[in-house]
Amino acid sequence: MADREKQASFISQGIILAAASVIVRLIGLIYRIPLANTIGNDGLGAYSNAFEVYNIALLLSTYSIPTAISKLISEREDKKEYGNSYHLLQVGMVFAAVLGFLASLLLFLGADFIAEHVFKEADLSTAIPLKVLAPTIFVFSIMGVIRGFFQGKHTVVPTSVSQILEQIVNAVVSVVAAKMLISHFSASEKISAYGAAGGTLGTLCGALTALLFLLVVFFGYYPYLKRRVQKDKIGAYEDRAFLLRMLLLTTVPIILNQTVYSISSLLDSVLLNQILDGKGVADTVRRELFGLYSGKYRLMTNVPIAIASSIGMATLPSIVQAHTQRNKELLHGRIAQAVKLNMLIAFPCAGGMAVLASPIMQFVFGETGEALTTTSRMMYIGAASIIFFAYSTATNSILQGVNRMRVPVMHGLISLVIYLVLDVVLLMFTPLGGYALVIGNMVFPLIISALNWRTLKKETSYVQELDRTFLRIGLCTVFMSVLALLIYRGLHFFTKSNAISLCAAIGLAMVIYFVMLIMFRAVTEEELLDMPMGARLVRIAKKLRLM
Repeated sequence: MADREKQASFISQGIILAAASVIVRLIGLIYRIPLANTIGNDGLGAYSNAFEVYNIALLLSTYSIPTAISKLISEREDKKEYGNSYHLLQVGMVFAAVLGFLASLLLFLGADFIAEHVFKEADLSTAIPLKVLAPTIFVFSIMGVIRGFFQGKHTVVPTSVSQILEQIVNAVVSVVAAKMLISHFSASEKISAYGAAGGTLGTLCGALTALLFLLVVFFGYYPYLKRRVQKDKIGAYEDRAFLLRMLLLTTVPIILNQTVYSISSLLDSVLLNQILDGKGVADTVRRELFGLYSGKYRLMTNVPIAIASSIGMATLPSIVQAHTQRNKELLHGRIAQAVKLNMLIAFPCAGGMAVLASPIMQFVFGETGEALTTTSRMMYIGAASIIFFAYSTATNSILQGVNRMRVPVMHGLISLVIYLVLDVVLLMFTPLGGYALVIGNMVFPLIISALNWRTLKKETSYVQELDRTFLRIGLCTVFMSVLALLIYRGLHFFTKSNAISLCAAIGLAMVIYFVMLIMFRAVTEEELLDMPMGARLVRIAKKLRLM
C-alpha cells in the first residue's frame, strides 16, 4: 500500500506541474494574439530575437539552478540531513544572486552589440526589448532557488502556483505596455521595437510577482524549517565550500545540456539572419519570417513540449530516490511511468496539430493569406517534433537523476553538430527558407531521442516497453486524428465557422482518444487509478462498458 501511495504521489506531482504548465502556455497563447496584432510580425521578430538571446543568457547563468537544487536537496532530505539541506539553500541563494546579477548586467550592456553583429540589424531594433528583458535574469535567479528548494522536498505546488501568477501578470502587462509604448513612440521609426519592449516588460513584471509570492510562502514555511534543522542529529554538517562545489558539479552538466537544447533556437535566428542577409533579404523581411517561425509555429508546438519538461522536472526527485535506494525495480517502474505519461500527451498533440494545422493557426492568430499558408505548413511538417522533444526531454531528466549528468550533454552536442550542418545546407542551397528551420527543429530531438534510448538500456538495464507506450498510443492517435479532421470538415461544410468546427472537433477528439486508449488497452485500470481523478475515469469507462 505504501508503494502504491508513493507511486500515485509521484504521478500526481508530475501531473500537477504539467497542468500548471498547460495553464501557463494557454495564457501565453491567449495574450500573444493581441500582442502580435499590436506589434506586427516585425515587432514579433524583434521580440523573438530578444527572447532567444535572453534564454541563452538565462541558461548559462541560473536556469539550471532549480533542477540542481531540487536534486541535491532531495538527496539530503531522503537521508534526513535537514541541516545540510538548509545550508545548501543558503549557498545556492548567494551563488545564484551573484551569477544572476552579472548576467543581467552583461546582457544590458551588450544589447546593442548583439543586435548589430549577431542579427545584422542596422536599426538595432532587437536591442530595445533586450535591455528591458535583461534584469529578469537576476529576478529568476532568486526565484529559481526557492522553486528548486520546494521541489527537492517533493512538492511542486509553490512552483506551479507561482508560474500561473507569473504568466497572468505577464499577459496583462505585456499587452497594455505594448499598446502604451506604441502610442507614445508612434512617430519613431522603431515603433515596432518599442512595442516589443512592452512585451518584454511584462515578462519582468511577471517574474517579480512570482518571486514575491514565493518569498511569502518561504517565510511562512521558515519557522517549521528551523525546527527541523534544530532536531537534526547528524552532527557534523557538510562544509559550505563542499556544498558550493557539489552545486557547481551538478549545475554545469545541466547548464550544458539545457544550453545545447536551447541554443538551437538562437542558432535558428542567427543562421536565418546571417545567410539570408548574404542573399540580400531585408531586415524587416527576415524578422517577419522569424516572427512566424518562432512567435507562432514554435509557440504552438512548445505547449506540449513544456509539459514534457515539467513532468521531467517533477519526476527527478523520485528518480533520484529510487536510484539512491538502489531499487532497480522501483527505478524501472518510475522510468516507464515518466516516459508513458509524456507519450500519452505528446502523441495526440502532434496528431491533432498536424491534421488541423490550418484551422488552428487561423483560430489562434487570425492568420489569412500567405502568413496562414506558411505557418500551417510549418505546423504540418514539424508536428512530429513534439513527440521527439517530449521523449528526449523526459529521458534527459531520467539520466540526470541516475547521475549520468554528462550523457545528455554529449548527445545534445552530437545532435547539434548534425542539426547545424543540415540547417546551413538547407538555407544556403535550397529555397526552403523558414521551412529549413522546421526540418532542423525536428531532426535535432530525434537524434537525441535515439541516443538516449540506447544509453538508458546500457546504464540502467531498462528496456523500453514498446507495445503500450508507443504502438498502441500511436494507433489511437491515428484514429483520433483522422476522425478529428473528418469532424472538422463535416461541421465546417454546414456551419462555415472555423471556430465552432475546430472547438467541436478538438472536444470530440479528446473523447475519441480516451475511448480508443481503453479499447486498445493502451492504459490499464491500475494506471488510470494512479492519476488524478483516475477513479472517476475508471467509473466512466466501466459505465460505457469499455472496461
